[in-house]
Amino acid sequence: MNLVSPLLDLPLMNGDRERIETALRESVRTTDAYLTELASHLIVAGGKRLRPVLAVAAAQVGASTKVSDEAIQGAIACELVHLGSLYHDDVMDESPTRRGVETVNAKWGNLQAIVAGDFLLARASEIAASLGNEVAGLLARTIGRLCEGQVEELRHTYDRNRTVPSYLVSIEGKTASLFATSARIGSLIAGHSRAVTDALTNVANAYGMVFQIVDDVLDIVATDEQLGKPAGHDLEEGVYTLPVLLTLAESSAESRELFDLLGSPLTGSERVKALKIVRSGGGLAGAIESARNYASIAEAECDRLPASDATEALRRAPRALLDSLVDL
Repeated sequence: MNLVSPLLDLPLMNGDRERIETALRESVRTTDAYLTELASHLIVAGGKRLRPVLAVAAAQVGASTKVSDEAIQGAIACELVHLGSLYHDDVMDESPTRRGVETVNAKWGNLQAIVAGDFLLARASEIAASLGNEVAGLLARTIGRLCEGQVEELRHTYDRNRTVPSYLVSIEGKTASLFATSARIGSLIAGHSRAVTDALTNVANAYGMVFQIVDDVLDIVATDEQLGKPAGHDLEEGVYTLPVLLTLAESSAESRELFDLLGSPLTGSERVKALKIVRSGGGLAGAIESARNYASIAEAECDRLPASDATEALRRAPRALLDSLVDL
């Protein structure tokens, strides 16, 4: 599924997206052709680059000119952190494909994927250091938060008693924090006031929460063909997301049946049955309502920003994610 974003349609964004792509490829070029190939693998495969786009949009708030080269470097530092985390995620999940191509671990092996992921994180840190202490410290803290969010998820694998607060803490760490940092870095480099920078950070954090909740809803309601992978993959892996947790919290025979199904790896027929229960329960609507609440937070924070095309795109971005659920 493609989660669309009005940020991609900003008048100034086309040229900046080309600059992002060029800078990304250049950032992982080394004297070792093999390492360059490993590190470039998912860059070449493409992607929407939502994190660097957020950084650029944040820098463009209140402005009408292209962003600086430093803002582009800050943007790609965030994308490199994201890519490095994907390399590691694919090893943990034993994923065979990503973005329509073989994963690094599937093509070259787990050891190469781990080292290449480490290299991407190192390059991100090096670039951030070149942009000053505040940016370097911010990115380092964010890498730590990614780890904290992932560990929170891992420690509750197959946990039918996992709480909604645990889920929210996890996705804020592993997903929303990097969106927030992307916008904050773009704002800091652009020289925005502290009030504007804080508002942009809050907008992007809320956007990240909507992004992950919508992604988790899609894993339940979309078809295998729409997802490009089996629906209910998280259920199968023992990752119980917001729609599942809210369904489990209901007092119903279906909720109790779901509880009995979960707690260990599912067979194919059990996955289908679990999906049917979650799709027909109230937990799905509750998860979507939670995403709407975060979208409202983002919109309210946009009221604190100076008027500009970038501000309006940021305001519309969370609702655009929700719109992707309308036709399902």
